[in-house]
Amino acid sequence: MLDLLLKNGNVYLDGHFTYADIGVKGGRTVFVASPGTYTEAEQTLNLTGQYVIPGAIDTHMHVRDPGHTERGNFYTETLAAAAGGVTTIMEHPISVPPQYNVEILENRIRRAEAQCVVDFCFYGAAGGEFPEEITKLAADGRIVAYKTFLHAAPEGREQEFRGLTMADDGELMAGMRELAKTGLICAFHAEDNDLIQYNIRKMKAEGRTSGRDHALSRPVISEVQSVERVLRFAGETGARVEIAHVSTPQAMELIRQAKRSGLDVYAETCPHYLFLNEDALEKFGPFAKCNPPLRRQELVDQLWEYVVDGTVDYIGSDHSPFLYEEKTKGLKDIFAAVSGFPGVDLRLPLMLNAVKEGKITLERVTELLCENPAKIFGIFPQKGTIRPGADADFAVFNFDHTMTVDKKKNYSHARDIAIPYDGWKLNCQVSYTILRGRILMRDGVVDEGAKAYGQLVCPGRQR
Repeated sequence: MLDLLLKNGNVYLDGHFTYADIGVKGGRTVFVASPGTYTEAEQTLNLTGQYVIPGAIDTHMHVRDPGHTERGNFYTETLAAAAGGVTTIMEHPISVPPQYNVEILENRIRRAEAQCVVDFCFYGAAGGEFPEEITKLAADGRIVAYKTFLHAAPEGREQEFRGLTMADDGELMAGMRELAKTGLICAFHAEDNDLIQYNIRKMKAEGRTSGRDHALSRPVISEVQSVERVLRFAGETGARVEIAHVSTPQAMELIRQAKRSGLDVYAETCPHYLFLNEDALEKFGPFAKCNPPLRRQELVDQLWEYVVDGTVDYIGSDHSPFLYEEKTKGLKDIFAAVSGFPGVDLRLPLMLNAVKEGKITLERVTELLCENPAKIFGIFPQKGTIRPGADADFAVFNFDHTMTVDKKKNYSHARDIAIPYDGWKLNCQVSYTILRGRILMRDGVVDEGAKAYGQLVCPGRQR
C-alpha cells in the first residue's frame, strides 16, 4: 500500500503541466500515472483544481546558527521555509565562524541535523585568509558550492566573515585559481567596496543619512564594476562563478554576454529586486535596507526581461534574519542599520502572483525555483523533479484563493522586521509543502513537530 497518494493534481512533468496522480512510498515518488489508476493509500489528498511542482529549492538563505542564535536558528528559519513551499535550502555562510574548513562545516551540519524541518545543503566559505582550505572542503564532498565577499570583513563583524572574503585582486586571483581546481561554483557578492565606502563617508559628512541615501551610496556602477572584475578573473582562471543577488539590468547584460562567449557563469536574483523599488527605502527605511540596494522602478522593469529570457538561472530569497533593534538603529542614520530582511516564505507566493499577473509563465517559475537549482548544484534527480525514484518533495498551490501577507504569522524568528511585504494581497495560495512524503505544511500551518526531519543533501549522492 502507498504511504501517500496525491490525486487529480495538475502536475509539472518534464517541462509542462498535465493532470496526474502521484504515488509515494518510503519517502520517494514511486509512480506518476493517469488519474484514477491507483486508489489504495494510507493517506490521500484530492488536489482537484491545484497545481503540483517539485518542492522549491532556495539557493540563498542565511541562518545565524551558531554565533547569533538570538536572530533565529535552523529550526525557526526552516519552519519559515516550509511555510512557503520550500523543501530544500542552500545555506550561505555568515555564521560564527563561517564554514571555511571541514571541522567548522561538520559542526554546522550537526546543528542543522538536530533542528532543520526541511532538507538542507551548505555553501562553503572561500576567502583569502585560508586558500589552502578551499580544495579540502570540495574533497570532503558535503558542500554544493562556495561563497565569498569582495571586501575585508566589516568592522565589528570580523568573526562572521572570517575566511569569507577576498579583499583585493591578489587574494581574488589566488582564490579563484584554487576554486577552479574544485569544479564547484563560487557565488560572489559583487559590489565595489572602495567606491561604496567613499560614498558613505561623503554622505555622512554631508548629513545625508536617509533611507534613499543607502541606494545612492551603492550606485549601479558599484555592481557593474565588480561583476566585470569577477568575470574577467573567471576567464583567466577557469573558475565557475555565480553572481549572487543581481539587482541591475546592466550587470545582467554583462552576464548574458559572458554566457554567450562560453564562460561558465550563473546569475541569481531575488524577489525584492523584482517586486520592490527604492521607494520602499523612503517608506520603510532600515527595514527595506539590503545589499545590493533596491533600485529605481525603471531598472526593476528591465531586470524582469532577463528573468524571462533565460539569463537568470535561479531565484534565491537571500533570507537574512536580524533583530528589530538591529534595524531600528538606522531610523535616523540608515548606515547604522544591518542590511537584509527575511523572505524565504514569500519567494514562491510572490512569483506565483507574477504568473497570475502575466509577467512570467508557471513553467519558467518552476525552472527557476525548483528544477534549475537541483541541476546546477548537482542534486538532481534526487531533488527538483517529479519522477519515480526522486524524493517525494512537492509544493502544492492554487490560483483560486488569495492570501494576505501577515508578518505576525511568519514563522521566522525575524518576523518583526518582515515589514516591506506586510499587508500585500497575493492571488495565490500555497496549500501544501511535502518533503519526502511527509506533509510539513497544510493551509499555512507548519508541522512544528517536524524538527530534525530535514536531512543533509550532498551533490552527486543519492540516499
